[in-house]
Amino acid sequence: QVHLVESGGGLVQAGGSLRLSCVASGFAFEWYNMGWFRQAPGKEREFVAAVSWSGGSTYPTESVKGRFTISRDNAKDTVYLQMNSLKPEDTAVYSCAAGSTSVLPHWKPDYWGQGTQVTVSS
Repeated sequence: QVHLVESGGGLVQAGGSLRLSCVASGFAFEWYNMGWFRQAPGKEREFVAAVSWSGGSTYPTESVKGRFTISRDNAKDTVYLQMNSLKPEDTAVYSCAAGSTSVLPHWKPDYWGQGTQVTVSS
């Protein structure tokens, strides 16, 4: 059974940092592209960033470039999202995702986590 379990969310002031983690199990993690999506109240879910199966390529969305960094540790079946210079508009539920298909042009993951809340106060 596939599991994606996120952690690291919380409440932080604007300008602060958080590091999200997602531990995977139940599938061959090292062969899957991994990533993060987020959904704010009343809004559609949006893509945040992805990392290729090898970790050699990353795909951050424009609004987080220079602030968020995605990485993975295939030995630990874990993907991370380091979030710096957080803004109130980053407030959302952040969900981990795993997919066997190409990230570009529009990634459609196969598996999803439950999500972790990130709240940025102004």
